[in-house]
Amino acid sequence: MFEFKKTTLHQKRQVMLRVIVAAAFALVCFGLLIGRLWYLQVVRYEGLAARADQNRIAVVPIPPRRGEILDRNGVVLARNYRDYTLEVVPANVENMDQMLDALDKIVSISPYNRKRFRQNLSQSGRYARVLLRNNLDETEAAWFAAHAYKFPGVELRARWVREYPQGASAGHVLGYVGRISEADQNALEEEGRTGNYRGTNSIGKKGIEKTWEEALHGRTGVEEVEVTATGRPVRTLNRTDPVPGSDLTLSIDIGLQKLAEEQFVGKRGALVAIEPKTGEVLAMVSAPSFDPNLFVDGIDVDSWRELNESPDHPLINRPISGAYPIGSTYKPFVGLAALELGKRTATQRIPDPGYFEFGGQRFRNAGGAVYGPTDMHRAIVVSSDTYFFSLGPEIGVNALHDFSKQFGFGQITGIDLDGEKRGVLPSTEWKRKAYKKPEQQRWYAGESVSVTVGQGYNAFTLLQLAQATSVLSNEGVYMKPHLVAQLRNPLTGDLTPTVTKPSYTIKLKPENLKVIRDAMADVIRSGTARRAFAGAPYQAAGKTGTAQVYSLRGAKYHAGSVDERLRDHALFMAYAPVDNPKIALALIVENGGWGASVAAPIARKVFDYWLSPDRAAARKINTAAPAEAAHEEGVGESPDAVVKPEDLPEEPDEDSTKPAIPNPRSRLNATSGEEP
Repeated sequence: MFEFKKTTLHQKRQVMLRVIVAAAFALVCFGLLIGRLWYLQVVRYEGLAARADQNRIAVVPIPPRRGEILDRNGVVLARNYRDYTLEVVPANVENMDQMLDALDKIVSISPYNRKRFRQNLSQSGRYARVLLRNNLDETEAAWFAAHAYKFPGVELRARWVREYPQGASAGHVLGYVGRISEADQNALEEEGRTGNYRGTNSIGKKGIEKTWEEALHGRTGVEEVEVTATGRPVRTLNRTDPVPGSDLTLSIDIGLQKLAEEQFVGKRGALVAIEPKTGEVLAMVSAPSFDPNLFVDGIDVDSWRELNESPDHPLINRPISGAYPIGSTYKPFVGLAALELGKRTATQRIPDPGYFEFGGQRFRNAGGAVYGPTDMHRAIVVSSDTYFFSLGPEIGVNALHDFSKQFGFGQITGIDLDGEKRGVLPSTEWKRKAYKKPEQQRWYAGESVSVTVGQGYNAFTLLQLAQATSVLSNEGVYMKPHLVAQLRNPLTGDLTPTVTKPSYTIKLKPENLKVIRDAMADVIRSGTARRAFAGAPYQAAGKTGTAQVYSLRGAKYHAGSVDERLRDHALFMAYAPVDNPKIALALIVENGGWGASVAAPIARKVFDYWLSPDRAAARKINTAAPAEAAHEEGVGESPDAVVKPEDLPEEPDEDSTKPAIPNPRSRLNATSGEEP
């Protein structure tokens, strides 16, 4: 009995001990909680309150309206229009396939839309908005808005979409915009401009759209919105309006541009027309062209394949990226170099028996023509190869290089387009750098012979030839060539010109300049271009050219016996009027044949149009009117925002490896043919 009582007492003590320990533990825990609560509510109050406030405020970017691009007369070349899109946030969609199938019953989702969506989905994050369908009309938008509650994670949005109303006309000049790629994103991060592209899906990819991207894009605005825990907007707390992009006025005249493009239908080639006194580019043709509208929302596979695999390379901007031998159009500059350097006088006659013999080799005139004793004036008018062959050893390649570079040959002109090539203006230093083998690095005197007639190693862009012609017509005053004439501030309307003064002036003796310009005028009056300009109401000055695509190596050229793409290039350079130049141009018709019969007539039509007194009244071009929608918003706000049902019409009833332009160049025994 005694043992039983002792055991019961011991058990009670154990229970009491456990209760005390548990109570103490509970008190300690409550003490810690109370201490933590005091710490959070008193010590950390201000910091945590600020963070909580931030958690309930969503910062929403407001993309700006992109600036318009106009021609010199105010005709719209690039504008914006409103568009509805469906975008998906993958993290908010449980079953993507089921969602797409269900959505297809409300709004048509084509196989192409699905394929593009899947591709974009694989390249985007879970919380990024991915484009599913664009170009919804108001009926489709209203249908979805009425059923939007069935599709969490799918948003209906409105946006500005870029449009090029002139289609393929001036496509290479304008370029295009496209969706921001990973490479674009990396470039923006390196430049520290990522913040300005929050909420923006597109960026300039080519042409003016790319070169002037910063001005065209504008400045992104922000909106601070109070949201619930589920992300539902409650009210707008603060707003900073976006600044729309600047409107650009180009120096291009779309009437002249279209007329020039019409001359290249079915042909490959390039044309650049410049106003000499200002450096403004009046027309820039690259044929064939492409429609920039194809690229705005991503080009489809078939269209890309057609453009990318075409043997005519329509994506290459020929005036600035194609390097060509320019043939006899180089002769006026070589002649001027000879006069300025004192290597020959204007009246000095050189015998022309039909060939020039040097180093035991004969370099012949085109067609075997014989001109007899020839001075510089006559040599330019009849295009005597022999006369200019003989200047090669006298001037020397280095002296010719130094003189010609002043006119822009073999130099980056700095025109406001991306992708400009330098070309090749040969010199002994250039050859040492261009070749690795010592025997190839040596410059031979015979190579200077071909260089003086625009062949050999010469490879210039059409922009360089047009610019050189413009500088020659402007008496040596070098105005930087440019396409954007002025920028318009979207807020103040102020206009800012881009080029206002010459870059430099080449020191040329007036008497030497007169010799060359008089000879070029006689090329039009009585020389190789006389037929193309017969009856013109103005006096032009120019030079025809025919450049070989490959070396004849002594053989006689027959156009009909060689492949069409190996035939001679037809070139022409000119300016008009002679006494007061208002336009200077250069053009090439690839594999076109004689410059006099193929290229010069194109220049005649361009000059006739531009110099016509009643040009504006005579112009009959189907151009689109400027869009007013782009200026509806006072601050140029982009409509890139979630669209609510009340923003829509009433619900309807139930029911991007490019190939380079081939540039084969003839060598030592090449000739520069010209039609007599």
